[in-house]
Amino acid sequence: MNLKPGIKIAISGKSGCGNSTVSRLTAQRLGLRMINYTFHTVAEETGIEFHALCRMAETDPQWDLLVDTRQVELAREGNCVLGSRLAVWLLTDADLKVFLDAPLEVRARRIHKREGGDFDTVLRQTQERDERDHARFLKLYKIDNNHYQFVDLIIDTTDLTPEEVVDRIVERAQQIPSPDPTR
Repeated sequence: MNLKPGIKIAISGKSGCGNSTVSRLTAQRLGLRMINYTFHTVAEETGIEFHALCRMAETDPQWDLLVDTRQVELAREGNCVLGSRLAVWLLTDADLKVFLDAPLEVRARRIHKREGGDFDTVLRQTQERDERDHARFLKLYKIDNNHYQFVDLIIDTTDLTPEEVVDRIVERAQQIPSPDPTR
């Protein structure tokens, strides 16, 4: 497979768009490192219980800042896929920025299928999470995650399988030119 050396791919999307699955599959298909530095990783590294860390993060922005900074540091090494809610905004030097999109109801249906429970509750929780994330990203970084039209590729995942989404990302990644060695 012909890829630009040191390629960095950033993939973002709201909850239920397939962000984690698509990022993992893209990294596997392209033979790239998957950057997956999360609150779970921080909990393991610090010895803080995961749910306690999540509660701390609700009132202390240092935890979000730690995760986001570390993700970008790891991704800057190249040859990777960074999949996170803010990857397309934070990895400013990404060679390919991809935003996965789907309507709220579609995303809630996927989360409901994955996690179970009452659909109306899942729908409400998904909408509330979107609102909390939006407010947090604006406060922490002045990022409006509802405005992503600057990315290289927007994929509506509504009627696509994860593999079909990956096909589109791989196709676009293969089109990124390598630097001219004669310059």
